[in-house]
Amino acid sequence: MRATSIAVKSYEVELDLTRGDRHFWSRTFVEFHSRDHQETFVDVAPAELLDVHLNERRLDPAELRDGRLHLRELGDDNVLVLEALMAYSHDGEGLHRAVDPEDKQAYLHAMTFLPGAPRIFACFDQPDLKATYRVKVKAPADWIVLGNGAATQTEPGVWELAETKPLSTYFATLVAGPYHSVRSEHDGIPLGLHCRQSLAEHLDKDAEELFRVTAQCFDEYHRLFGIRYPFGEYHQAFVPEFNAGAMENPGCVTFTDELVFKAQATDSLRATRAMVVAHEMAHQWFGDLVTMQWWDDLWLNESFAEYMGYRVTNNVTEFDDVWMEFAFSTKAWGMQADQRRSTHPIAGNGAQDTEQALTDFDGISYSKGACALRQLNSYLGDDAFLAGVVDHLHRHAYGNAALADLLQSWDDASGKDVSAWAAAWLRTAGVDTLSSVTADDGTPQIQRVNGSAEDVARPHAIHVTWYDGSGRTESAPLLITGDTTAVPLPGYDGSGLVLPDSGDETWAKILLDPASVDRVPELLQAIDDPLARAVIWGALREGLSDAALDPEAYLVALERGLPRESDLAVEQLLGSGSPFAGAIGRVGTYFGDPSRRSRLASLAASLLHMSEAGSNRQLIAVRALIGLTDDVERLKGLLEGPVPDGLRVDADFRWRVTRALCELGAFGPEQIAAESGRDPSSQGALHALRCKASIPDASTKSAVWTSISTDTDLSNYELYALAEYFFRPGQTELTAAYVARYFADIPKSAQIRTGWMVEQVASRSYPRLAVSAGTVELAGRCLAADSLDTGVRRSMSDRTDDLQRVVASRDRFGR
Repeated sequence: MRATSIAVKSYEVELDLTRGDRHFWSRTFVEFHSRDHQETFVDVAPAELLDVHLNERRLDPAELRDGRLHLRELGDDNVLVLEALMAYSHDGEGLHRAVDPEDKQAYLHAMTFLPGAPRIFACFDQPDLKATYRVKVKAPADWIVLGNGAATQTEPGVWELAETKPLSTYFATLVAGPYHSVRSEHDGIPLGLHCRQSLAEHLDKDAEELFRVTAQCFDEYHRLFGIRYPFGEYHQAFVPEFNAGAMENPGCVTFTDELVFKAQATDSLRATRAMVVAHEMAHQWFGDLVTMQWWDDLWLNESFAEYMGYRVTNNVTEFDDVWMEFAFSTKAWGMQADQRRSTHPIAGNGAQDTEQALTDFDGISYSKGACALRQLNSYLGDDAFLAGVVDHLHRHAYGNAALADLLQSWDDASGKDVSAWAAAWLRTAGVDTLSSVTADDGTPQIQRVNGSAEDVARPHAIHVTWYDGSGRTESAPLLITGDTTAVPLPGYDGSGLVLPDSGDETWAKILLDPASVDRVPELLQAIDDPLARAVIWGALREGLSDAALDPEAYLVALERGLPRESDLAVEQLLGSGSPFAGAIGRVGTYFGDPSRRSRLASLAASLLHMSEAGSNRQLIAVRALIGLTDDVERLKGLLEGPVPDGLRVDADFRWRVTRALCELGAFGPEQIAAESGRDPSSQGALHALRCKASIPDASTKSAVWTSISTDTDLSNYELYALAEYFFRPGQTELTAAYVARYFADIPKSAQIRTGWMVEQVASRSYPRLAVSAGTVELAGRCLAADSLDTGVRRSMSDRTDDLQRVVASRDRFGR
């Protein structure tokens, strides 16, 4: 309604960042036009609203209610001037302030996405009210300031940012502090990389690679779209305690500074970083130049950027195996989301407000949407697909658009009816299942089972490959439009495996028949195509989640199949980072019996023994071993030495081993303090919290839980570190009392925290290792409460769905 009533012309924002470590001063000067002179409202969330004038008429600051100040008696053209004292945040939203424990300096970054902007300046906070921005900042004299427009220091400590093109409020950004900078230029575009001083040497080490990837991506997007990058300078700022992986602010993209690799980085991690760079750059056109009209079309931003990010990274950078990472990790994330009760269509999610929209910012918006666009590309052809995108960008440049606008551009470019395709793929939830069968006449066929609650027949454009078991293969393209489709494989003799979607081109579960499952270990040895093997691993993963595959069969496949797999596959399947990923993440859930953990540790040890000294595979294997073994002496030996040739015992390595020993009860506060003395960095501080949360001691667990559930001073990253490592394998009896406390205490945390932090803490601290019907029952009672916060409800519901799958597997197959 507000968008039909007003049009915003411009914002001029002044910020004073020199007023202490808790607050900053903000002044907003907004020019806007009223079409109907009807009452409207401006969004602002200050610590204290100091003064407000509308058309030179003073308004009472006390009229501010729930972040909205109503504006009455409007003319055609209006000027609003608002001064406020704003609070720095430590939750990753608004203007976030982090102090580096090494240099004791403060570093700021703005996150104005959903709905952080009013915590920095007064605005009409919705995506379809675009306006230009001019920003002036007063900061300490030794700071730099970056933003959407080119920054100029007009006098010591005073910076002005050039006027921008029209932007949505959630793109407005600011980065300020004593950041280290590296600058370059490509094709006339000034480039900058920025990070905290304590990470300077690590950014410098990777600057050449980052600039190279940035240049390659710019060249490819210019070639594909035929539209020059529209926002002037291009800065990539790696900032502390950033909630998301990155944010596509025009002219100044912000990234988590975990992507500045202080520790040794695996090849897969470098490839992921390159893909994130490509993803955020795609947004500069699709999302920033043309922005969705409302949050229902959030997928227009994320699905497109995800698809283009993987495509461009794969095609023009050195990281030409990123579709493998997509198959193992990103697709798995989306598949899990699409099979929960919270599943939703890619498009048209019906978000009533920003809080609801944020909960749908998930694996469906990213990975399922990207797969759908790959399918649309196959349906239309690449030329028509890109022609439609370019037409859309030209028609709506610097404005807003909806799904219908994009479909019309694809219709016009292709001459095909894209609406029917969109109805099947974009407006229905759920995942289809594809399986191979042999007809009575010996012809191979692919059967499709509709996975949607609605009667829909999604078309699938895929390749089907026959592997005869001796190394011979035959492949054919196939368009699936019905329940059963014959596959043209003339050489097929009934032996081996017919694998649907062998190129991992669509969004579907692949169901292997029991005989094929039994032959998986030998099939994995015989199939040379790593992407086809990834499809088989995905089929096993989904079978495990559906309680259709015995965890023992999955474990045997790992033991026999991993030694010949690529480094990327080993890293994804074993897991070496997150406590929730890969085989490490299944210890205590699907792999409940301690003997299975021991077998996984032996597998990691064997891979380590076979790895070349100093290789990427050696690093992957040793990290997996640290996360899996319960051999205290072996872990201590990794700290005390000697270690296998080629391993570098850096701070990250020592912290990983220390945390594992803390979890086993072999280390405690004394050893944590000693490591903190060796590594006083912000990364070290987070590692120390993870170690503390892992200790199997009743009083320590009590103190950690109090922090998780009630502490208002800890930053977002500090809370996440504690939450992730509270419930640990082998500690279920110790933490049993905290299962019920989770459902009592975490809902209350929404009263002291906001936004992303509430949802993430609820997700990361969920008692996922309490595998029982009793835990599911406790969750059900909690979820039945109408008063439950939206973010808590979504996290709790999703984690409970995941737990129910583990319970079903245990009921059928045991531990």
